[in-house]
Amino acid sequence: LTVIFMLCPYSYVVESKIEPFYKGGKVQISKDEKYIFCTCGSRVNVLEISTGKIVHSVEHDDQEDITSFTLSCDDEMLVTASRALLLKQWDWRQAQCTRSWRAIHTVPVASMTFDSTSTLLATGGCDGTIKLWDVVKQYCTHNLKGSSGVVHLIQFHPDISRLQLFSSSLDCGIRLWDLRSSRCVCVLQSHYSAVTSLSFSPDGGTMVSSGRDKICTVWDLETRKAKRTVPVYEAVEGVVLLPEDKDLSEIGVKSKDLHFITAGSKGVLRVWEASTARCVYTQTLPSPLTAVSEVEEERDDDPRSLTFLLHLPQVGTDVEDIFPLCALSQFVGYNDEVLDVKFLGKGDSHIVVATNSCQLKVFELLTNSCQILYGHTDTVLSLDVFKKGFLFASCAKDRSVRVWQMDSDSGQVHCVAQGSNHANAVGSITCSRMKASFVVSGSQDCTVKVWDLPADLSTTGADVHQLTPRATEKAHDKDVNSVAVSPNDKLLASGSQDRTARLWSLAGEGNVGLLGVFRGHRRGVWAVCFSPVDQVLATSSADGATKLWSLQDFSCLKTFEGHDASVLKVIFVSRGTQLLTSGSDGLVKLWTIKTNECVKTLDAHQDKVWGLHVSRKDDKVVTGSADSNITVWVVTNAPAPICVPMGVLVLEGGAFLAYCYLESLLRYCAVWNTNARNCQDAQAVLQVLLTHLPPEEILQYQGARTHLEGLIPYTERHMQRIGNLLQASMFLNYMWQKMRVAGAPKKVAEQRSWH
Repeated sequence: LTVIFMLCPYSYVVESKIEPFYKGGKVQISKDEKYIFCTCGSRVNVLEISTGKIVHSVEHDDQEDITSFTLSCDDEMLVTASRALLLKQWDWRQAQCTRSWRAIHTVPVASMTFDSTSTLLATGGCDGTIKLWDVVKQYCTHNLKGSSGVVHLIQFHPDISRLQLFSSSLDCGIRLWDLRSSRCVCVLQSHYSAVTSLSFSPDGGTMVSSGRDKICTVWDLETRKAKRTVPVYEAVEGVVLLPEDKDLSEIGVKSKDLHFITAGSKGVLRVWEASTARCVYTQTLPSPLTAVSEVEEERDDDPRSLTFLLHLPQVGTDVEDIFPLCALSQFVGYNDEVLDVKFLGKGDSHIVVATNSCQLKVFELLTNSCQILYGHTDTVLSLDVFKKGFLFASCAKDRSVRVWQMDSDSGQVHCVAQGSNHANAVGSITCSRMKASFVVSGSQDCTVKVWDLPADLSTTGADVHQLTPRATEKAHDKDVNSVAVSPNDKLLASGSQDRTARLWSLAGEGNVGLLGVFRGHRRGVWAVCFSPVDQVLATSSADGATKLWSLQDFSCLKTFEGHDASVLKVIFVSRGTQLLTSGSDGLVKLWTIKTNECVKTLDAHQDKVWGLHVSRKDDKVVTGSADSNITVWVVTNAPAPICVPMGVLVLEGGAFLAYCYLESLLRYCAVWNTNARNCQDAQAVLQVLLTHLPPEEILQYQGARTHLEGLIPYTERHMQRIGNLLQASMFLNYMWQKMRVAGAPKKVAEQRSWH
């Protein structure tokens, strides 16, 4: 049986990206409810709801930030306003500007809206004026003055025949403008803080307003008087009147009276009955997410607060299970600095991301829909995932570690265990490799801790298992930056700011024993990683170098240099034949270990690449950077697709081996290994097999364990024989160099020494 192995180095191309698309400001949904429009600096991005991808983007040529925008009711026109006091009309599907004109406002536009016919555009400025534009005939029709300060809210009455416009500014009143006379006919006074939204009944006779003064007011627009003031006990940012022609009993609507939904600083949706001012339903949040407390509510930057509420009538019609107010999709517009990222879930369908915050984000790669996980109280610094991909661990500046579990059916993630025993921030964490039995953490308190996990991690309600460390060891003289567990769970490696990496034994009960120290880096060690196939350790450092070390004698085997700054992460890919490194220079480099060469530089980030992880199938890599971008790379230069029968192992370069011959090949190896003449061939075949197949997969084949066990005693004998031969040859060489013929002339002695 002859097999030719052709090694072709892997490379990577971008498969998908998760980029910032929203940094605050206005959000609008298209009438067909397929797209979300939102601002991001000088751009308006159009996000497709079904895929979570940015499908269109418009940007002002002058790169000035967009202060406001609006989409026409027929989804045809998009109008934007920038700090340069320009209004631009766009064909947003083609990303082309069709018209541009100077706004008459003396300061930037703060709000804008279309009427229901998509022919009138209203703009509210920071100068306290409102201007109306005929977008068909292209001229200004009204200039409404009288508002005090910034006009931050502007809205047409839905019945265009009334020709009424509502606005609100810093005086907290709601002005009603008669467009026939261009006069403010009344000011509706009820709120004592900023009015945030308006919602109209289908007949146009009733309006509900919300404010940050923690009240909602129901208005009779015929009498222009307040019918009811409803205290809602939170700063309200959005209000929507519920339709009267639907059965909404599941959310507490038991009568035909007026009901509305509010969204605000507490981060939950609530349903109110206007006639009684009662809250009849409160949205139930997932167990990891708790409502905002009274103290937290006062914070302006609380991540759980809701700032917009928009009604989607088509979704309510098409999706029967939209109630009771369950989330269908959730998108994250801005990730801040990405500190770590890992593949997760069945078939690596998700990624879990640690950003510069105390929340974790779990993205579904197919739709970009995101779960936000709450639990840590300070910035999450590091992540690691167990072998099966449904269990992962996190650590944070709050000195704690947490273990999270993903439900294999629903994809929902919840915390199942936590531990707090470190004296300082926990900067690194690693999981056991063979089964979910323990995690190891490394901290800025210079210690590493081993945490045993309970056999059953299932939890009930909000209860989580409390972890206590099995072992604690002062590992380094400075911060522990990285920890890694070997593939057999018997060894632990740690890297530190003290410029060393250390190897520890995890075999002892309750002990972490030091085996050796790797010295050679000139600055702090940022990352350590075990090879999946060889007894070597990879380290990366702030000195710009990546090194490979022998686990036998702790010597440096290879050094890879090419980054212009710190090398922050290193991982093995391509079955351990290549390395991927990421650095502070924003680059990801692919190295072939055998040739010591950089074969590919992946340039997709503009800042430090902290996150780097390979999928379990070794066919994808995900990177996360301080530039807030997350990139998924897919393997290229892999073997070309060929028609291969079932049960065939495809190797790099297109070589293949039928699985049915694997047992026979191992049997031949065991026979060849019994004598010195053929043992080298047996060992060469074993090396190739272990390079392309993990040991646990080889052991699944019938007879494989027996043949491998038969190889061990003869391999030990061959190693002993080679060691003896090496020792004897060294002694012979020593004797030969010292031999001299007594009394021989110097020239003869030199000739004999040469021979």
